[in-house]
Amino acid sequence: MSTSHPIAAAASILAAMLLIGFIDNFVVNIARDAGLWQFHFLRSLMALPLIVGLAVLGVGTLRILRPGAVAARSLFISFAMVLYFGALAFLPISEAVAGLFTSPIFVLLISTIALRQSVGPVRIFAALVGFMGVVMVLRPDAGAVTFATVAPVCAGFFYALGAVTTRTWCADESPTALLAAFFAALGVWGALGVAVLTVFPAATEDPGFILRGWAVPTQAFLGWTLMQAVGSIIAVGLITRSYQMADTSFVAVFEYSLLIFVAAWAWVLRGETVDLWAGLGIALIIGSGVVLALRGR
Repeated sequence: MSTSHPIAAAASILAAMLLIGFIDNFVVNIARDAGLWQFHFLRSLMALPLIVGLAVLGVGTLRILRPGAVAARSLFISFAMVLYFGALAFLPISEAVAGLFTSPIFVLLISTIALRQSVGPVRIFAALVGFMGVVMVLRPDAGAVTFATVAPVCAGFFYALGAVTTRTWCADESPTALLAAFFAALGVWGALGVAVLTVFPAATEDPGFILRGWAVPTQAFLGWTLMQAVGSIIAVGLITRSYQMADTSFVAVFEYSLLIFVAAWAWVLRGETVDLWAGLGIALIIGSGVVLALRGR
Protein backbone atom coordinates (compact mmCIF):
# COMPACT_ATOMS: atom_id res chain seq x y z
CA MET A 1 0.00 0.00 0.00
CA SER A 2 1.39 3.44 -0.93
CA THR A 3 2.05 6.13 1.70
CA SER A 4 -0.95 8.29 2.52
CA HIS A 5 -0.77 12.08 2.30
CA PRO A 6 -4.27 13.36 3.20
CA ILE A 7 -3.46 17.09 3.32
CA ALA A 8 -1.79 17.09 -0.09
CA ALA A 9 -4.64 14.98 -1.48
CA ALA A 10 -7.24 17.41 -0.14
CA ALA A 11 -5.43 20.41 -1.65
CA SER A 12 -5.17 18.64 -5.00
CA ILE A 13 -8.85 17.68 -5.15
CA LEU A 14 -9.98 21.19 -4.15
CA ALA A 15 -7.91 22.73 -6.94
CA ALA A 16 -9.42 20.27 -9.41
CA MET A 17 -12.96 21.07 -8.29
CA LEU A 18 -12.33 24.81 -8.62
CA LEU A 19 -11.24 24.34 -12.22
CA ILE A 20 -14.03 21.91 -13.14
CA GLY A 21 -16.63 24.24 -11.64
CA PHE A 22 -15.43 26.89 -14.06
CA ILE A 23 -15.08 24.96 -17.32
CA ASP A 24 -18.28 22.91 -16.94
CA ASN A 25 -20.33 26.10 -16.77
CA PHE A 26 -19.58 26.51 -20.48
CA VAL A 27 -20.83 23.09 -21.67
CA VAL A 28 -24.11 24.78 -22.59
CA ASN A 29 -22.15 26.81 -25.17
CA ILE A 30 -20.71 23.62 -26.66
CA ALA A 31 -24.17 22.01 -26.87
CA ARG A 32 -25.43 24.80 -29.14
CA ASP A 33 -23.15 23.83 -32.04
CA ALA A 34 -22.42 20.10 -31.78
CA GLY A 35 -23.39 16.83 -30.12
CA LEU A 36 -22.18 14.93 -27.08
CA TRP A 37 -20.30 12.30 -29.07
CA GLN A 38 -18.54 14.73 -31.37
CA PHE A 39 -17.54 16.75 -28.30
CA HIS A 40 -15.94 13.74 -26.59
CA PHE A 41 -14.25 12.59 -29.80
CA LEU A 42 -12.72 15.96 -30.68
CA ARG A 43 -11.81 16.80 -27.09
CA SER A 44 -9.86 13.53 -26.89
CA LEU A 45 -8.13 14.29 -30.20
CA MET A 46 -7.05 17.61 -28.71
CA ALA A 47 -6.12 16.24 -25.29
CA LEU A 48 -4.08 13.18 -26.24
CA PRO A 49 -1.30 15.02 -28.12
CA LEU A 50 -1.00 17.44 -25.19
CA ILE A 51 -0.65 14.52 -22.77
CA VAL A 52 1.98 12.87 -24.99
CA GLY A 53 3.81 16.19 -25.05
CA LEU A 54 3.81 16.28 -21.25
CA ALA A 55 5.32 12.81 -21.16
CA VAL A 56 8.01 13.83 -23.67
CA LEU A 57 8.86 16.81 -21.46
CA GLY A 58 9.30 14.48 -18.50
CA VAL A 59 5.97 15.05 -16.76
CA GLY A 60 5.22 11.45 -15.92
CA THR A 61 5.34 8.50 -18.26
CA LEU A 62 2.95 6.75 -20.63
CA ARG A 63 4.13 3.34 -19.47
CA ILE A 64 1.28 1.29 -17.94
CA LEU A 65 2.12 -1.24 -15.25
CA ARG A 66 -1.24 -3.07 -15.08
CA PRO A 67 -3.08 -2.74 -18.41
CA GLY A 68 -6.18 -4.60 -17.23
CA ALA A 69 -6.61 -2.44 -14.15
CA VAL A 70 -6.07 0.77 -16.12
CA ALA A 71 -8.55 -0.36 -18.78
CA ALA A 72 -11.20 -1.09 -16.13
CA ARG A 73 -10.64 2.27 -14.45
CA SER A 74 -10.83 4.10 -17.78
CA LEU A 75 -14.05 2.30 -18.69
CA PHE A 76 -15.71 3.18 -15.38
CA ILE A 77 -14.77 6.85 -15.29
CA SER A 78 -15.25 7.54 -19.00
CA PHE A 79 -18.74 6.01 -18.91
CA ALA A 80 -19.52 8.14 -15.86
CA MET A 81 -18.52 11.24 -17.80
CA VAL A 82 -20.60 10.24 -20.82
CA LEU A 83 -23.66 9.99 -18.55
CA TYR A 84 -22.82 13.21 -16.71
CA PHE A 85 -22.32 15.33 -19.83
CA GLY A 86 -25.37 13.72 -21.41
CA ALA A 87 -27.46 14.80 -18.41
CA LEU A 88 -26.35 18.38 -18.99
CA ALA A 89 -28.51 18.35 -22.11
CA PHE A 90 -31.61 18.06 -19.91
CA LEU A 91 -30.64 19.47 -16.50
CA PRO A 92 -29.03 22.62 -15.14
CA ILE A 93 -25.41 21.97 -14.24
CA SER A 94 -26.19 22.16 -10.52
CA GLU A 95 -28.70 19.31 -10.72
CA ALA A 96 -26.40 17.15 -12.85
CA VAL A 97 -23.57 17.69 -10.36
CA ALA A 98 -25.91 16.82 -7.48
CA GLY A 99 -26.63 13.44 -9.04
CA LEU A 100 -22.95 12.85 -9.73
CA PHE A 101 -22.27 13.57 -6.08
CA THR A 102 -23.93 10.42 -4.96
CA SER A 103 -20.49 8.94 -5.74
CA PRO A 104 -19.06 9.37 -2.20
CA ILE A 105 -21.97 7.35 -0.82
CA PHE A 106 -21.26 4.62 -3.39
CA VAL A 107 -17.55 4.81 -2.51
CA LEU A 108 -18.34 4.13 1.13
CA LEU A 109 -20.64 1.25 0.21
CA ILE A 110 -18.05 -0.30 -2.10
CA SER A 111 -15.29 0.18 0.47
CA THR A 112 -17.25 -1.47 3.27
CA ILE A 113 -19.17 -4.19 1.41
CA ALA A 114 -16.97 -5.23 -1.51
CA LEU A 115 -13.51 -4.38 -0.14
CA ARG A 116 -14.39 -5.01 3.52
CA GLN A 117 -12.56 -1.86 4.60
CA SER A 118 -13.28 -0.12 7.89
CA VAL A 119 -14.13 3.54 7.27
CA GLY A 120 -15.52 4.31 10.71
CA PRO A 121 -18.94 5.60 11.81
CA VAL A 122 -17.82 9.23 12.03
CA ARG A 123 -16.71 9.34 8.41
CA ILE A 124 -19.86 7.57 7.27
CA PHE A 125 -21.96 10.09 9.17
CA ALA A 126 -19.93 12.99 7.73
CA ALA A 127 -20.49 11.67 4.21
CA LEU A 128 -24.23 11.47 4.82
CA VAL A 129 -24.26 15.00 6.22
CA GLY A 130 -22.41 16.21 3.14
CA PHE A 131 -24.95 14.53 0.90
CA MET A 132 -27.77 16.16 2.88
CA GLY A 133 -26.07 19.47 2.22
CA VAL A 134 -26.04 18.76 -1.52
CA VAL A 135 -29.76 17.99 -1.43
CA MET A 136 -30.43 21.23 0.46
CA VAL A 137 -28.46 23.22 -2.10
CA LEU A 138 -30.19 21.70 -5.13
CA ARG A 139 -33.56 20.45 -3.79
CA PRO A 140 -34.02 18.03 -6.74
CA ASP A 141 -37.55 17.46 -7.94
CA ALA A 142 -38.98 14.24 -6.51
CA GLY A 143 -41.42 13.87 -9.41
CA ALA A 144 -41.23 11.57 -12.40
CA VAL A 145 -38.13 9.43 -12.79
CA THR A 146 -36.63 9.98 -16.23
CA PHE A 147 -33.31 9.47 -17.99
CA ALA A 148 -32.38 13.01 -16.99
CA THR A 149 -32.78 12.24 -13.28
CA VAL A 150 -31.36 8.70 -13.33
CA ALA A 151 -28.30 9.36 -15.53
CA PRO A 152 -26.40 11.57 -13.04
CA VAL A 153 -26.92 9.02 -10.24
CA CYS A 154 -25.69 6.23 -12.50
CA ALA A 155 -22.72 8.47 -13.32
CA GLY A 156 -22.07 8.74 -9.59
CA PHE A 157 -22.00 4.95 -9.26
CA PHE A 158 -19.54 4.43 -12.11
CA TYR A 159 -17.41 7.35 -10.94
CA ALA A 160 -17.23 5.69 -7.51
CA LEU A 161 -16.08 2.44 -9.13
CA GLY A 162 -13.38 4.37 -10.93
CA ALA A 163 -12.32 6.14 -7.74
CA VAL A 164 -11.98 2.89 -5.80
CA THR A 165 -10.10 1.30 -8.69
CA THR A 166 -7.69 4.23 -8.82
CA ARG A 167 -6.69 3.73 -5.21
CA THR A 168 -6.72 -0.06 -4.97
CA TRP A 169 -5.47 -1.15 -8.41
CA CYS A 170 -3.76 1.89 -9.96
CA ALA A 171 -2.04 3.59 -7.02
CA ASP A 172 1.41 3.07 -8.57
CA GLU A 173 0.47 4.06 -12.11
CA SER A 174 1.71 7.30 -13.60
CA PRO A 175 -1.02 10.00 -13.56
CA THR A 176 0.05 10.86 -17.11
CA ALA A 177 -0.59 7.29 -18.27
CA LEU A 178 -3.96 7.23 -16.50
CA LEU A 179 -4.88 10.55 -18.13
CA ALA A 180 -4.01 9.21 -21.58
CA ALA A 181 -6.02 6.04 -21.01
CA PHE A 182 -9.02 8.02 -19.73
CA PHE A 183 -9.13 10.35 -22.73
CA ALA A 184 -8.52 7.45 -25.12
CA ALA A 185 -11.58 5.71 -23.64
CA LEU A 186 -13.66 8.88 -24.01
CA GLY A 187 -12.47 9.19 -27.58
CA VAL A 188 -13.65 5.64 -28.29
CA TRP A 189 -17.07 6.42 -26.79
CA GLY A 190 -17.25 9.54 -28.94
CA ALA A 191 -16.20 7.75 -32.12
CA LEU A 192 -18.74 4.98 -31.54
CA GLY A 193 -21.53 7.46 -30.89
CA VAL A 194 -20.73 9.53 -33.98
CA ALA A 195 -20.50 6.39 -36.14
CA VAL A 196 -23.85 5.02 -34.93
CA LEU A 197 -25.64 8.35 -35.39
CA THR A 198 -24.10 8.77 -38.84
CA VAL A 199 -25.39 5.37 -39.98
CA PHE A 200 -28.68 5.67 -38.06
CA PRO A 201 -29.42 9.41 -37.71
CA ALA A 202 -32.12 10.52 -35.30
CA ALA A 203 -35.51 10.84 -36.97
CA THR A 204 -36.14 14.37 -35.73
CA GLU A 205 -35.46 17.85 -37.02
CA ASP A 206 -33.67 18.88 -33.83
CA PRO A 207 -31.99 15.77 -32.33
CA GLY A 208 -30.46 17.71 -29.45
CA PHE A 209 -27.12 17.25 -27.69
CA ILE A 210 -27.25 13.47 -27.17
CA LEU A 211 -28.70 12.35 -30.52
CA ARG A 212 -26.90 14.83 -32.75
CA GLY A 213 -24.45 13.24 -35.16
CA TRP A 214 -21.47 14.85 -36.85
CA ALA A 215 -21.74 18.58 -37.55
CA VAL A 216 -19.29 20.94 -39.21
CA PRO A 217 -17.29 22.30 -36.24
CA THR A 218 -17.70 26.01 -35.69
CA GLN A 219 -14.88 28.21 -34.47
CA ALA A 220 -16.70 28.75 -31.19
CA PHE A 221 -17.20 25.02 -30.66
CA LEU A 222 -13.53 24.29 -31.29
CA GLY A 223 -12.50 27.05 -28.90
CA TRP A 224 -14.76 25.87 -26.06
CA THR A 225 -13.74 22.25 -26.66
CA LEU A 226 -10.04 23.15 -26.52
CA MET A 227 -10.66 24.95 -23.22
CA GLN A 228 -12.36 21.80 -21.93
CA ALA A 229 -9.48 19.64 -23.13
CA VAL A 230 -6.78 21.69 -21.42
CA GLY A 231 -8.81 22.25 -18.27
CA SER A 232 -9.78 18.60 -18.06
CA ILE A 233 -6.18 17.44 -18.40
CA ILE A 234 -5.19 19.57 -15.44
CA ALA A 235 -8.27 18.71 -13.35
CA VAL A 236 -8.33 14.97 -14.03
CA GLY A 237 -4.61 14.79 -13.35
CA LEU A 238 -5.13 16.46 -9.96
CA ILE A 239 -8.06 14.14 -9.17
CA THR A 240 -6.09 11.04 -10.14
CA ARG A 241 -3.15 12.07 -7.98
CA SER A 242 -5.48 12.80 -5.06
CA TYR A 243 -6.88 9.28 -5.07
CA GLN A 244 -3.37 7.88 -5.25
CA MET A 245 -2.25 9.88 -2.21
CA ALA A 246 -5.01 9.14 0.30
CA ASP A 247 -7.88 6.86 1.24
CA THR A 248 -10.69 6.82 -1.33
CA SER A 249 -13.51 7.64 1.10
CA PHE A 250 -11.49 10.56 2.50
CA VAL A 251 -10.73 12.11 -0.88
CA ALA A 252 -14.20 11.50 -2.33
CA VAL A 253 -16.01 13.76 0.11
CA PHE A 254 -13.80 16.75 -0.77
CA GLU A 255 -15.38 16.56 -4.21
CA TYR A 256 -18.49 18.00 -2.57
CA SER A 257 -16.68 21.34 -2.86
CA LEU A 258 -17.58 21.29 -6.55
CA LEU A 259 -21.09 22.32 -5.54
CA ILE A 260 -19.66 25.41 -3.89
CA PHE A 261 -17.46 26.24 -6.85
CA VAL A 262 -20.26 25.65 -9.38
CA ALA A 263 -22.49 28.05 -7.46
CA ALA A 264 -19.68 30.59 -7.10
CA TRP A 265 -18.81 30.53 -10.79
CA ALA A 266 -22.48 30.71 -11.75
CA TRP A 267 -22.73 33.88 -9.65
CA VAL A 268 -19.57 35.37 -11.18
CA LEU A 269 -20.45 34.45 -14.76
CA ARG A 270 -24.24 34.88 -14.77
CA GLY A 271 -25.18 36.66 -11.55
CA GLU A 272 -26.98 33.63 -10.10
CA THR A 273 -27.36 33.60 -6.32
CA VAL A 274 -28.24 31.02 -3.65
CA ASP A 275 -31.01 31.28 -1.05
CA LEU A 276 -30.99 30.53 2.69
CA TRP A 277 -31.52 26.77 2.26
CA ALA A 278 -28.67 26.60 -0.22
CA GLY A 279 -26.44 28.54 2.18
CA LEU A 280 -27.23 26.09 4.99
CA GLY A 281 -26.51 23.20 2.66
CA ILE A 282 -23.13 24.67 1.75
CA ALA A 283 -22.37 25.00 5.46
CA LEU A 284 -23.13 21.29 5.96
CA ILE A 285 -20.87 20.40 3.04
CA ILE A 286 -18.01 22.42 4.50
CA GLY A 287 -18.61 20.96 7.96
CA SER A 288 -18.50 17.40 6.67
CA GLY A 289 -15.24 18.17 4.85
CA VAL A 290 -13.64 19.55 8.02
CA VAL A 291 -14.65 16.49 10.04
CA LEU A 292 -13.26 14.15 7.40
CA ALA A 293 -10.02 16.13 7.18
CA LEU A 294 -9.54 15.84 10.95
CA ARG A 295 -10.38 12.14 10.97
CA GLY A 296 -8.01 11.53 8.07
CA ARG A 297 -4.94 12.57 10.05
